[in-house]
Amino acid sequence: MILSNFKIQHLGCYATCANTTRLHEFVVHWNHIYPHNMVSFISVSPPAQRQSFENSNRLMETNEQKLYKIANELLQTEKAYVARLNLLDQVFCAKLMEEAGKGTFPVDVVKNIFSNISSINAFHSQFLLPDLEKRMGEWESTPRIGDILQKLTPFLKMYAEYVRNFDKAMELLKQWTDRSPQFKALIQDIQKQEVCGSLTLQHHMLEPVQRVPRYEMLLKDYLKKLPQDHVDHRDAEKSLEIIAMAATHSNTAIRKSENLKKLLEIYEMLGEEEDIVNASNEFIKEGHILKLAARNTSAMDRYLFLFNNMLLYCVPKFSLVGQKFTVRTRIGIDGMKVTETYNEDYPHTFQVSGKERTLELQASSEQDKEDWIKAFQETIEIFHQKNETFKTASKEVEEVSISELGKRAPRWIRDNEVTMCMKCREPFNALTRRRHHCRACGYVVCWKCSDNKAPLEYDGNKMNKVCRDCYSILTGHTESEEKEGKKKGILEIEAAQFSGSSIMYGFLQYCEKNKPWQKVWCVIPQKEALVLYLYGAPQDVKAQSTIPLLGYSVDDTTRPADPPASFRLTQSKSVHSFAAENEELKQRWLKVIRVAVTGEVPECLPPVEPHGTEGSHEPSSESI
Repeated sequence: MILSNFKIQHLGCYATCANTTRLHEFVVHWNHIYPHNMVSFISVSPPAQRQSFENSNRLMETNEQKLYKIANELLQTEKAYVARLNLLDQVFCAKLMEEAGKGTFPVDVVKNIFSNISSINAFHSQFLLPDLEKRMGEWESTPRIGDILQKLTPFLKMYAEYVRNFDKAMELLKQWTDRSPQFKALIQDIQKQEVCGSLTLQHHMLEPVQRVPRYEMLLKDYLKKLPQDHVDHRDAEKSLEIIAMAATHSNTAIRKSENLKKLLEIYEMLGEEEDIVNASNEFIKEGHILKLAARNTSAMDRYLFLFNNMLLYCVPKFSLVGQKFTVRTRIGIDGMKVTETYNEDYPHTFQVSGKERTLELQASSEQDKEDWIKAFQETIEIFHQKNETFKTASKEVEEVSISELGKRAPRWIRDNEVTMCMKCREPFNALTRRRHHCRACGYVVCWKCSDNKAPLEYDGNKMNKVCRDCYSILTGHTESEEKEGKKKGILEIEAAQFSGSSIMYGFLQYCEKNKPWQKVWCVIPQKEALVLYLYGAPQDVKAQSTIPLLGYSVDDTTRPADPPASFRLTQSKSVHSFAAENEELKQRWLKVIRVAVTGEVPECLPPVEPHGTEGSHEPSSESI
């Protein structure tokens, strides 16, 4: 071919030639050998013929070029993914393990958070990525990726393990960020580095969960463009079949992770004060709303966060960076009612009534009001459906345990249906309090409550692990510790029972001896006005500890090592340190405690109203 007769320009530009037939043959040959560097041409032949050549040429290049682009996208995203794996494995995990080696926090905590991330990183960085880089360098002679991705399929079990552990990892991460200042500080220092891209550790830990569905998506696109008779078609199809199965499990985790992302965003908007980052919490709806005051006709700007189990009623805060809010009231979905109201002065109103508080709210429009009411009603309905299902399951187990205990196999309560031991009510965790099943009644209990064995008739009278209640019934050695009518211990009173009858309650920072500071829910109930109850959260069914206030000394002098607005309760060698959110709240607590330590019953204080006057009590105000 005489090259002077035409001009070729690569990458989507055009070539011109008088001999269109020979040029077309050349282009076909060129594009077959170099699909990633295609050329096209405009002939000087009549328009109809030129259009015909262009259409056939465009179809051919689009198909082959897209195959190359998909393969190249796989390579580029794999490079970025390996960089994230290296960040998790060699930076976050390595530095936390180094600090744990000094005894600052348990090594097992770090291992349980990062699971098998080192194995995943090793496979991708040492095997899959190098193979993809080599293949893309040889694409002109070997245009295929299905055979390489088939190497991935045996290693998908690693992802199954990581995905199964993901919820526990998030729980541990949140728990130790709150518990250990050194743990939190180290993570924050790493997150400030440029390599983190202003994202949190939790965001980076989502990458492995999301990666398998990404492979599935690219492979599906690749197969659509791949001819049926292509040499790579069989390998690509086989790879897709196996990866798609693994992606199903990852997609479930992704839905959870997207909810977790939202919880983290809200957690930051609330000043990292509210304990909402929990796998059991599901975000439903949020938005601005107007609150109608009970004492006058004013309407105040408020913000609502609706979850599957609670409503957070918030006040907007001034912030130079992003939206920030302060929680005024937390209302549980249990017992909540929503009704449409009519107000001549304020249209689009409705009422939310819960055990903790009743709110009259005004939406921005009739549609907005309908959307809110629908969201509330659906959330309440789902909550009660799940609650009834759980009660029914528990009732069925109880009926079996009473009438035929040990004579037939029970229906086991699933692990994910409970968060605490069904006997002693201590919360489960991944390290020290794991889940066990009683072989007699099917309850999920901790190791302390299942440290007994008894012969079971349905299992040929073989010795089986049973809870202490079933052990008592089956052997007659001891009485049941939780039989009906048994008086609850002092710590077993639920925090929510105090909400409507307390002299003072709210969050305080707490420190005992040289332990780390932690956030606790403190309550001084009216019935026991000389006792301070300490809970982990407002809805806990059992207090962490109690402090009988009588005889304690109160010290509110400032100490350099303590947080602002702190005070101490001392008696002999016992010292309990507390810190309030601000000086005003500190003085309110001291006013009540100073009376209680003398043996007198303190008076109930009026609620704090830092953002204007409203007519009902608010748990976050720390007093009633």
